[in-house]
Amino acid sequence: MDEDQTTEYEISSLNELIVELHKVFSEDLVNVDHVKTLLESYQSKTSHWKKYVHFDPYRYTRNLVDDGNERFNLMLLCWGEGHSSSIHDHSDAHCFVKVLSGHLKETLYDWPGPPKAPTDVSTTSKRKQHPNEVDTKPMKQKDMRWYSKDQVAYINDSMGLHRMENPSHSDRTVSLHLYSPPFGSCNMFDERTGQKKTARMTFWSRPSKGSGQLELNDAIFLGY
Repeated sequence: MDEDQTTEYEISSLNELIVELHKVFSEDLVNVDHVKTLLESYQSKTSHWKKYVHFDPYRYTRNLVDDGNERFNLMLLCWGEGHSSSIHDHSDAHCFVKVLSGHLKETLYDWPGPPKAPTDVSTTSKRKQHPNEVDTKPMKQKDMRWYSKDQVAYINDSMGLHRMENPSHSDRTVSLHLYSPPFGSCNMFDERTGQKKTARMTFWSRPSKGSGQLELNDAIFLGY
C-alpha cells in the first residue's frame, strides 16, 4: 500500500466499514494512518452493532464481528463499569481501537528490563536463573490517554505495552478492536514485578457460519 496515499471516506454503517477494511487488508502492507482514517470516518450508531453486544458482570467480553479472511480480526469489546484488561502485548500485530460508546482509558508501559545473566553455579550455590526471567521490579508507566466516542487509538509492540479500562463506575463502554494479523495468544505482565505469562484468547460470541446468528461460548477464557 502506498504510504503517501490519503483517502477520504464516507462510511454510513458498520457493514460498509467492514467492506472497506477487506479492501485495505487485501494488500500485503498495512498503512496505519490509512486504517486509522478509515476507522475515524465511521460515526458510531448503536443500531449498527447492538447485535454483537454481550456484557458480563465480572469481566469484559470479546465478541467477533468479522474474521477478515484471516488477514485481520474485527471484534466488539464490552466493558462493564470499572472493567479493565491486564497489561499485555500484541504478539507483533497491529492493534486499532475505536470507542463506539462510553470512554476508555489507556495506560502505556515500557517493556520490562532484559533478562538477568544466569548465575555461575561454579562459584555460588544459588539457583541458576532461567534465561527468560527478568529482573523483578515494578513496571514503568510512561503515558496515560483517554478516548471518547468515535476516537481511535493505535499501538504495536515497538511502542510498548498497555492496559485498557473503562474508567467509569456508572456507565458501560463498547469499543471496536482490529488486530492484524490475527493472533490467538499474547503475553500478560504483572505490574508489580514485570513477570509475564502467556494467555490464550477466545471469544464470548462469534457469528455462526451461514446463519447470520451469533454463537455464544459458555466455556470462555479471556486472555488479557
